Amino acid sequence: MHDDITDVPGIRVGHDTNLEAGTGCTVLLCDLPAIGGVDVRGGAPATRETDLLRPLYLVERVNAILLTGGSAFGLEAATGVMRYLEERGQGFETGVARVPIVPAAAIFDLGLGSSQIRPDASAGYRACERASGGPIEQGSVGAGTGATVAKFAGSQHAIKGGLGSASTQLPDGTIVGALVVVNAVGNIIDPRSGTIIAGGPVPDAGTTQRQGPHPFSNTTIAVVATSATLSKVSVNKIAQMAHNGLAQVIQPAHTMFDGDTVFALALGAETTTPPDPAATAAQVSLIGAAAASTLARAIIKAVLQAKGLHGVPAIADQAQPSE
Repeated sequence: MHDDITDVPGIRVGHDTNLEAGTGCTVLLCDLPAIGGVDVRGGAPATRETDLLRPLYLVERVNAILLTGGSAFGLEAATGVMRYLEERGQGFETGVARVPIVPAAAIFDLGLGSSQIRPDASAGYRACERASGGPIEQGSVGAGTGATVAKFAGSQHAIKGGLGSASTQLPDGTIVGALVVVNAVGNIIDPRSGTIIAGGPVPDAGTTQRQGPHPFSNTTIAVVATSATLSKVSVNKIAQMAHNGLAQVIQPAHTMFDGDTVFALALGAETTTPPDPAATAAQVSLIGAAAASTLARAIIKAVLQAKGLHGVPAIADQAQPSE
């Protein structure tokens, strides 16, 4: 176990990073059939193919998920992921072509580095080429390159965010993993002690702030995955429950300044055995709770492993002893 999402069998993760531009993208490739779901709770999301993952819609299986910087411009990187998958014969069979299913979500990082350079199709393709099932590089990498946190009182208070991942194995052997890009307007809190890990001042609700949060410069986007066999309805419930992990460590979370989005995947083997409703409810509840706590740990890891970039300080850099 690497304590990251690649501990879930069938998942590989790859990054494309541009430190100079302060942006990048991260792809999660599904080498086993994966049932997908999603839950969007932020007020300002930048997403692709999220409707397709809801229970009422036709397609159930996902070939990859892309997390990217560059705001809505960065969603272009999904085109490169689709090209990579099409070349390998993967996708939803339509009778005339296989169409790779690649849901995606983006963070707004255009204010760090260059606003004119964003992840494109080539970046998405490169991330796929670099994907592996080994330990995931975390911190200021991939989609987390330009991420920042603690901006509720203004960007001058920002602290470097980043990309983090964690995993949990349940008593029955089920594995739950999380991958997250933390670019929140809120502070990062240790849920066990309530102390601030990364934070700035939070303005009083009744006070008008001249230097409030930029309305488009935030968002936490994540993928949670499990080795369990679940229906599309259950996977969407897992995505919903996983948002509790954001609320545990990001204060405030799900604001109108964030585009918080959580994807969920189930990569367990298909079964023809009719599900028992009571057993399924218990299983989904346990996995959903584990997804939330695992995602919370991944958020903390993202912030602690980030490095300062383009003048935004990081917790890890501040912890370094002086010469």
